[in-house]
Amino acid sequence: MENLSPSLTMAQSNLAQAIERYLTFLQAEENKSPLTIATYRQSLNLLLALSGVTDPLLFSKQSIRVYKSALHTYRTRQGQELSVRTKNHHLTVLRAFLRYMLQEEELDVYPPDRVQRFKEEQRKVKVLFAEELERLLTAADTETKIGRRDSAILHLFFSTGLRLAELKSLNRHDLNFSTREISVRGKRGKVRVVFISDRAAQALRSYLDARMDHLDPLFIRNHDLARNAMPPGEEFRLSRISIYNAVKKYARLAGIVSNPSPHTLRHSFATDLLRNGADLRSVQEMLGHKDLSTTQIYTHVTNPQLKEVHKKYHGK
Repeated sequence: MENLSPSLTMAQSNLAQAIERYLTFLQAEENKSPLTIATYRQSLNLLLALSGVTDPLLFSKQSIRVYKSALHTYRTRQGQELSVRTKNHHLTVLRAFLRYMLQEEELDVYPPDRVQRFKEEQRKVKVLFAEELERLLTAADTETKIGRRDSAILHLFFSTGLRLAELKSLNRHDLNFSTREISVRGKRGKVRVVFISDRAAQALRSYLDARMDHLDPLFIRNHDLARNAMPPGEEFRLSRISIYNAVKKYARLAGIVSNPSPHTLRHSFATDLLRNGADLRSVQEMLGHKDLSTTQIYTHVTNPQLKEVHKKYHGK
């Protein structure tokens, strides 16, 4: 996000101070994660820079329109325009901020529900074909410790449908090999249970058996240094970007041209469940979606099955 001008007026400071109070509220009262706080801060900094609004009480239909127009013309440091989904994310954060001002600070601000989001086309879900998935899951060299770690990461992504941040945050004690379950704290602090497949359990055991340390994080870097470190060992936890890059690396090694990411494995997990007969509500629970409508983006991927149903039961 671009740095804001240091020459903020006092009125602008009123909005900035209100934003700081809101972020404190999210952390102290809503128990939002550091990642969520950072994401909201980034979005609200953009609001400060683009909206032209100098005080929370000055939001209006016109100022919201100015902000939405500015989102259309805004370019990232790489010169790219914002996607409709990203624009809607910023408008959602604005609505949440106004709702806080209205309900918590009891200020007569612009009604948050009047902030209309842009019409968004149905999201396209990228999934892997079965043969691509198999090549990816077997791409790591399990003769090495790093290869065993990365194999466990790949298998765990597909076995559980975890988000990148969720997988990164896992500790050893979160795993229950006897029940093949993992307790995960996801978005909004919601706890859910995900399940480990036989292949994922085998990959995890192989990796953990090769570990010579007693540190808490499930996935670590610098294994040789870690063996002499004292718990908990947060400094050795594998970073988000390292996990992301690992998935990209093995996708290239597997010759997958669709450029999959960790989220592609999450998509593949969900569509695999639906294609094999799982109901939408169960998939919603396993993915940790708040709303069923979010899970429904996967139904168009599995809809080709409807053709076979029609042919079988109505093919006259």
